[in-house]
Amino acid sequence: MTHILVVDDEQPILELIKNGLRKDGYLITACQTAADVDMQKLHLYDIILLDVMMPGVDGFEYCKKIRNIVDCPILFLTAKTLEEDILYGLGIGADDYITKPFRIAELRARVNAHLRREQRERHSTLTFERIKFDLAAKELWVAGNRVTLTKSEYLICEYLARNKGQVFTKEQIYEAVFGLDGDSDNSTIATHIKNIRAKLEKLNIQPISTVWGIGYKWE
Repeated sequence: MTHILVVDDEQPILELIKNGLRKDGYLITACQTAADVDMQKLHLYDIILLDVMMPGVDGFEYCKKIRNIVDCPILFLTAKTLEEDILYGLGIGADDYITKPFRIAELRARVNAHLRREQRERHSTLTFERIKFDLAAKELWVAGNRVTLTKSEYLICEYLARNKGQVFTKEQIYEAVFGLDGDSDNSTIATHIKNIRAKLEKLNIQPISTVWGIGYKWE
């Protein structure tokens, strides 16, 4: 089920949004301040609606804080209508800007449009919480940071990630990545994985585990 986070300090607006979006079958989590949001659950949301003018951390600051953690659309809800405010909001990572007062029908249409686009784009991406594969560009990203991998390292990561939880021997990985006509041998897989782990360790993440006596898997 599509899960939407709404952060707005005005309770009547929260209720309006919740009631409107629930008509489309979405699960809504509503918070009145950024401090109320559980950071550990940010990866669960498919879209975030964020008020700009809130007590404590405002929407602009919160967007900057979480933009490298989440890759879902962020839509600002605000009474600020000056062009420089809109451009600033979009410049720090927001995907859309809806000015108050707004019609709930317009909000529903904007949310649905962003979710449809996300569904289309996900055909060319593979995402695991902080990790995202850009399958078209053959790039691996962690929390918004592009990981510099060789072609072989990337292909090993993509193969394991596409088969998350399944254990593969070095021979199976080598054949899947390099084919039967590879000009090396499967012992190079261990070296490639060692290099991959060293690069990912710098970003405090280690998705490839060793299954002793068998091989490797993506967790």
